[in-house]
Amino acid sequence: MMKIEVRAFDLDDEAAVVQLWRDCGLVVPWNDPHKDIQRKLQVQPEMFLVGCSGGRVVATVMAGYDGHRGWINYLAVHPDHRGAGIGRRMMEEAESRLRKRGCPKINLQVRTGNSAVIEFYKTLGFTVDDAFSLGKRLERDDEPAPISKEEGS
Repeated sequence: MMKIEVRAFDLDDEAAVVQLWRDCGLVVPWNDPHKDIQRKLQVQPEMFLVGCSGGRVVATVMAGYDGHRGWINYLAVHPDHRGAGIGRRMMEEAESRLRKRGCPKINLQVRTGNSAVIEFYKTLGFTVDDAFSLGKRLERDDEPAPISKEEGS
């Protein structure tokens, strides 16, 4: 397993983290990665982890616990460092922090058709739940925010 330092995200990491997410194909038009980072920093920021090797961000994971279930988002390992156990290490740290909060179960979502990632999570003990994943967008990052009455007057 490659030696990495796992620590909480720092604002100085933002450019490197966004580039990592781009390199990993995690950035989509409807989720602005900078807004996602700002949102996470408002809720359990200590659960937003980066993995560094040689002073460089090579991995990330966002974890959260809502009192009922834990969630994992933005698990990313730089393509040049995959297969070295970094993803497993990031998940172990996220899981440890969730356990310390009393989390009984972790949920995560994987994009349809991403069979390699599904298989990775299965090696970590995740199973496919007999459930549909539904979502409702309350705010689209790829559209400008509506002008409020105060701004428009």
